[in-house]
Amino acid sequence: MEEQELHERILKQAESLATAEVFEVFVDPITAHLCRDLNRSKEEAWDAVVDVIYAYLAHPERYVPQKSRLSTYLREAAKKKLTDRYRSRVARTHREQDYGAVVELRAPAPNECLEVTVEARLAVRRIDHARLPERDRVFLGLVLQGEGSTRVLAQAMGLPPMSDEDRKRRVKRNRDRLMKWLRRFGKEDRDDES
Repeated sequence: MEEQELHERILKQAESLATAEVFEVFVDPITAHLCRDLNRSKEEAWDAVVDVIYAYLAHPERYVPQKSRLSTYLREAAKKKLTDRYRSRVARTHREQDYGAVVELRAPAPNECLEVTVEARLAVRRIDHARLPERDRVFLGLVLQGEGSTRVLAQAMGLPPMSDEDRKRRVKRNRDRLMKWLRRFGKEDRDDES
């Protein structure tokens, strides 16, 4: 069958067999050509050819018969699709490798994680044994867990109702005082160890 006749039948959309004929006429020869010329697997080539044919059938008016044969048009489109997929796959692989390298560099060694956990537990025990009022311990625990809400921290301090500005000022003052105490406590603790 002449390629031009088949294209005209597709344009008319009057014949449902024309769609099946396009697949029958073009899929296998173009797939074989791509496998041979581009050294791609049969599955990759077949997927690209089928996608290109579906795109052609959706918009057959995009094909300009004066520029090339229909088989050439479909083959070149499938080549471009294969190339795009290959580049995309290579770029994704590079991104994943780069991400893995960055994460691997930033991730601490397992023994370091264990050491930090043990040191944190020891520090919490030492703080528990320090002469620190219960309210300050609760406040310090919330701060060390990342709590930043002024209202929550004010409740831990047992502050009475007051304006937002006064509450912020009192919570900040208390936080600063406890952080200073914590730094001194840590420094004293290090001095004791040496």
